[in-house]
Amino acid sequence: MCSLEKRGDVFILTITGDGDHRLNPELLGSIQTAVAQVKSESTRSTALITTAQGKFFSNGYDQEWALSDPDPVSAGALTRPKNISKKLRLLVEELISLPMPTIAAVNGHASAAGFILALSHDYLLMRKDIGYLYMSELDIGYPIPQWFVQVVKNKIASPKIWRSVVMTAAKITAEMGVAWGIVDSAHDGAEATVEAALKLGTDLMSRKWDGEVYAANRRVVFADVLAVLGSDETVGDAEVASTL
Repeated sequence: MCSLEKRGDVFILTITGDGDHRLNPELLGSIQTAVAQVKSESTRSTALITTAQGKFFSNGYDQEWALSDPDPVSAGALTRPKNISKKLRLLVEELISLPMPTIAAVNGHASAAGFILALSHDYLLMRKDIGYLYMSELDIGYPIPQWFVQVVKNKIASPKIWRSVVMTAAKITAEMGVAWGIVDSAHDGAEATVEAALKLGTDLMSRKWDGEVYAANRRVVFADVLAVLGSDETVGDAEVASTL
């Protein structure tokens, strides 16, 4: 589902395969395991890059899996959607708390929850020949979670731009993303995007920041996001953060 390699002191987490990398418990669990390994092997000078194979970074939640509960009467019709939401919220919380800089090297389309996963990194680099960033909820008739919107607002300063992202379901190319302040840089192809992410990661590591201080500062920056990660009202989730 995903692989983890280390180039120097930069970890590269790659979502593998040629599919659209829809997020389900299996894929999210694989990513969480890799992130936990990165954390356990981190040093004072470390960075994480997340990317994917093929033309998709992630096409969002695996709705086919979520809506095909084998026993919806006894298990509850919302069991699978809650499971996916809970796992993604846990992953985002772990990325926010990771004691190192994080970079999303977006190799293609990143839609809905896949876009949120990319935005949960400190930096977002994107290839410009294929792919777009896309909050698709309005187009597919799905209520957007409050915590998704909080992530968007946290990373996009302009109300006019985040309104376009959320309320017009804009499909954002790499060049648009750079102009809108969402994408840090655009590159010719997936390989060039990862190489640029490696250079950025190496440059950031050269600062030799204390990882725990870095993570503590990030948690302050993402405080509004952390405050709403305890539940997801779009799947009827009434959990509190302490139960996650």
